[in-house]
Amino acid sequence: MKPQYLSILLLLIGCQKPKSELQITNKNPGAKTEMISTKDNFLKTDTISISDYGETSKDHYILAHLLGQKADKDSIVTAKYQLDFYQNKTKTTTSKITIKGVDKESEWGAIFGLGTESAKNSPFIQITFGYPACGYNQNHYLYYLKNDDIQLVHEWYTMSDSGWGSWVEFENPGAKTNPESFYCKTVSFEPDDNDENMGTVSHSDSIVFRLKGNNWKKQLLSKKDKTYFQKKMSFDDFHSVK
Repeated sequence: MKPQYLSILLLLIGCQKPKSELQITNKNPGAKTEMISTKDNFLKTDTISISDYGETSKDHYILAHLLGQKADKDSIVTAKYQLDFYQNKTKTTTSKITIKGVDKESEWGAIFGLGTESAKNSPFIQITFGYPACGYNQNHYLYYLKNDDIQLVHEWYTMSDSGWGSWVEFENPGAKTNPESFYCKTVSFEPDDNDENMGTVSHSDSIVFRLKGNNWKKQLLSKKDKTYFQKKMSFDDFHSVK
């Protein structure tokens, strides 16, 4: 069964079966960088367009303001961002995040929804940040935006290299735009050392999310970082469509 690739849809479309060199994906045409006045105390501002699986919203977007960044002794850069969410071109709320391991020329992307339902009018927004190439880690953030309230529901990392890698898949059993519960799991597909056409798919970190009042609570259903499902299969079978 073909995985949904919900977490890596924005940045890793160009990844195909392994080739001699890594393939670089196309940059998000909806994202741009703006230099703004120093009085705002922002080093720079990126405009993040939000995609609805093919369509880009003109009225809903996010401004990512770089508040500061610092490199440690190993040259690993940690950056702090302020995310301003705009609905109908009006700022509604703000969230701050810290990202460790920022690569130069990293890019933002965003989509509405969990990917398992019609994203129209979905209160969920998935934000991706990372260097747009196969083989690089990507940072992901799932936000729940309802009226003027914002909640960071979940954050995770993914990596994909020519069809292999690790990512997160969401499951919304009722396929509702506003579910009261949903699930996710980490999926990895690793190549066989002796046969480049064979690989092993593994599932780990099964999580259920439940809406309690106006906030989402999550519960780990499997042992953290422990595989609970594993199967060997061919590359073509894994990526085939039923």
